[in-house]
Amino acid sequence: MRALRCLLIVSISCLFVAEAHAQQYPKLVVVFKNKNNSPYSLSNPSQYLSQRAIDRRTRYSIALDSTDLPVNPSYIQQVLAQGPVTYLSQSKWLNQVLIYCTSSTTISAIAALPFVNSVTAIGSLTTNSTSQEERFKETVTPLASTEKTEGTTENYNYGNSYGQIHIHSGEFLHSKGLTGKGMVIAILDAGFYKYKTIVAFDSTRAHNRFLGEKDFVAFDGSVNEDDSHGEYCLSTIAANVPGVMVGTAPDASFWLLRTENTASEMPIEEHNWVAGAEFADSVGADLISSSLGYYSFDNAALNHTYANFYNNSTMVSKGATYAARRGIIVTNSAGNEGANSWKYLIFPSDGDSVCAVAATDVNKNIAYFSSYGYPGKIKPNIASVGSGTTVYTSYGVSTGSGTSFSNPNINGLIACLWEAFPQFNNMTILSAVYASSNKGGNTAERVGYGLPNMKKAFRYLKALKNVQQYGKDWLFVNAAANKQRIDVKLIGRTDGASKLNLVDRSGKIISSIALNTEMEEVYDTAFSFSTPLPEGTYAVQYADATTSQSIDALKVEGQQNQWLHAAPVPFDSYTTVYLKAPETGKVSLRLIDSKGKQIQRKELSVVQNNQYQVTFTKTAALSKGVYYIEYNGALQHGSIQVVR
Repeated sequence: MRALRCLLIVSISCLFVAEAHAQQYPKLVVVFKNKNNSPYSLSNPSQYLSQRAIDRRTRYSIALDSTDLPVNPSYIQQVLAQGPVTYLSQSKWLNQVLIYCTSSTTISAIAALPFVNSVTAIGSLTTNSTSQEERFKETVTPLASTEKTEGTTENYNYGNSYGQIHIHSGEFLHSKGLTGKGMVIAILDAGFYKYKTIVAFDSTRAHNRFLGEKDFVAFDGSVNEDDSHGEYCLSTIAANVPGVMVGTAPDASFWLLRTENTASEMPIEEHNWVAGAEFADSVGADLISSSLGYYSFDNAALNHTYANFYNNSTMVSKGATYAARRGIIVTNSAGNEGANSWKYLIFPSDGDSVCAVAATDVNKNIAYFSSYGYPGKIKPNIASVGSGTTVYTSYGVSTGSGTSFSNPNINGLIACLWEAFPQFNNMTILSAVYASSNKGGNTAERVGYGLPNMKKAFRYLKALKNVQQYGKDWLFVNAAANKQRIDVKLIGRTDGASKLNLVDRSGKIISSIALNTEMEEVYDTAFSFSTPLPEGTYAVQYADATTSQSIDALKVEGQQNQWLHAAPVPFDSYTTVYLKAPETGKVSLRLIDSKGKQIQRKELSVVQNNQYQVTFTKTAALSKGVYYIEYNGALQHGSIQVVR
């Protein structure tokens, strides 16, 4: 991990012949040609995916394909039967296994198997990490004073971490109770030193939100004694020490996955990364936070080149792309090569669907070390605080610098944002994040779209949700049957004061409602009266500092003229339709959605001028939105709007 460069840098490109390096590089990747005769089936995904992972695919209409099937176990067994071979791990997405073998004869026998595509040496024997900080360029400095009163909001006393949350208006999400609850984040890193005892993670431990750990380097099932880099990154999301440091998603749940070996820098770590990402997918993680990256190795012949950018040619970029295709949000540090000869991104942050995160300080200044985007695409995608970032260590609260820290900082806020809108897929959530950013302008090659604003991103998604549910209208009115109530549904147009007036035909204000609204939030209110309104025509008028709207021709008539309406609005478990039959004969009433899809149909025989009540019970299962009651008879047709 020597080439980590302020985050963790690695790469794999020029693959080399395994036989010639069996002693020096005894860890090898065996790539298979196919998955023929697999005992696993696409029709039974519970064999290899958790229910949470299956639910993600169902929710976002992600079809299973052959890459979801585990590597054929028969192939693995035949590989192991060739001689002294130890199985270490696999990648089903890349259809390969990682093995340990020092025998050139055995390696040749494996390569000769008819279903084997290639055998490539990618890693050395060493697995134990050395000093926990010397491999990283991130500087981590203890703070002399830990208590801090600034940054106190209604929900949290952020202490030292206020600046890195406030720069994204992250407290807006927290004030709505969006703190990562129910969201699962997989963190891929080099280790999480003493995470089981550090006070910053007390609440995460107490609520059993550490879901598990897995070591893809030493395969010892523990990450608590390994490198501290992952612990620092985790703290930017999960820490919860009021007045000292609060992370960006303090109520999220975590899988801690060690994929990086700090003792060396070899392509094996890219395989480990993909294996870790696959595991994250299989257990149903929503997001992957990776402060790792690759481009140069201990063996320079394996180094990546600029030609690898944007063509999905590196092992780790392929793996990140597969993860994103399965509905996971993948954020990755852009790298700390801005002042170095490489200069540009590290892999897999070049991936189309990967959110590459650059670094600034809390004053929005670009960190000198933050990698440039390679020409051809908007990369990095966004930026967050990675210079002077507050982190929590085994010896207390500290500050650190590196895109390793900017990445998890924003990953946690994205998790909080997604918590509010689980109906939207990963790419829609990222689109909102990008649209909310302050734009890079002439610095786009350093920060992409810029610094995201979570308040704007939330409203971007809320507006999208509202359009899906209610169409482009934002003010809805309906009168109750007894003419003593006029229901109003309103989608907020402004932050602040607004007013609704009920006026008669002459313009006289009959009643007023004062509201304090928030943009895109939905409000249900009503004009209520102790006695029925006089018959006549009324209008509901809306006004705020910048917007006005009026719904005219709201008729409150005598029952003898009012032949069709529904109440109440909004409805909950049912809605009742009041019908004064305009004809005699068989008629039908249909409850339909805004696209005309039938939800429930009622047929009845009526006599002209008789009054009927028809109850639709299937409204209980409906999502919020605009619906219609449609009347169809031999002589009369009509419809009315109902809003849930």
